[in-house]
Amino acid sequence: MNSSTLWISATLLGCYLIGSIPAAVWLSKSLYGIDVRTQGSGNAGATNTFRVLGKKAGIFVLLFDIFKGYGGTSLASVLVGMSFLPESDELLFKMVFGLATVLGHIYPVFAGFRGGKGVATLLGMVFCISPLAGGICVAIFLVLFSTLHFVSVGSMVAALCFAVMVLLGFCGPANTLTQIMALFLAALVVYTHRTNIQKLKLGTENKMYFVKKG
Repeated sequence: MNSSTLWISATLLGCYLIGSIPAAVWLSKSLYGIDVRTQGSGNAGATNTFRVLGKKAGIFVLLFDIFKGYGGTSLASVLVGMSFLPESDELLFKMVFGLATVLGHIYPVFAGFRGGKGVATLLGMVFCISPLAGGICVAIFLVLFSTLHFVSVGSMVAALCFAVMVLLGFCGPANTLTQIMALFLAALVVYTHRTNIQKLKLGTENKMYFVKKG
């Protein structure tokens, strides 16, 4: 095993561990005396934190999870700068390291493998790959959320739009592996929202608003 392979393997593990930091769980337990996963939707992500613990805690968890995705993904650029990766593979390994970070968030080793749905961490990854693509995803989410008031719908559509942008080469020169990973990430977000999809079908999905009604 050469040094490049060792660095890539170690970075993959590091990205997973970064993603595994369960901000929502640790914050809720340390400051509020509860496990956020026992309340609301039972999810350890920013949306449920907003619902259960309020705006300040929700914003903290949202930003923390975004920075996890950004930080893990950016390690590809570090390895390129250290000459452990060729510059031509930077986008591919941003996808690889970003995926490892997202998987860590969804299945965190530090929280019994029960984490969030990966949306905020994926957003951090997208911003690291292409700030413009990240801005477009946020805009799509906000339009859908402000009109339909379903976080789940905005999240899934934004993830699918990112995959489309990768397929079209909007985020940089993409090879087949990069395109497959983009599609996998979009499918993963849809999978983590499978319960929400059922609730949408039944008309029981909870709505959220920028400003509390009534």
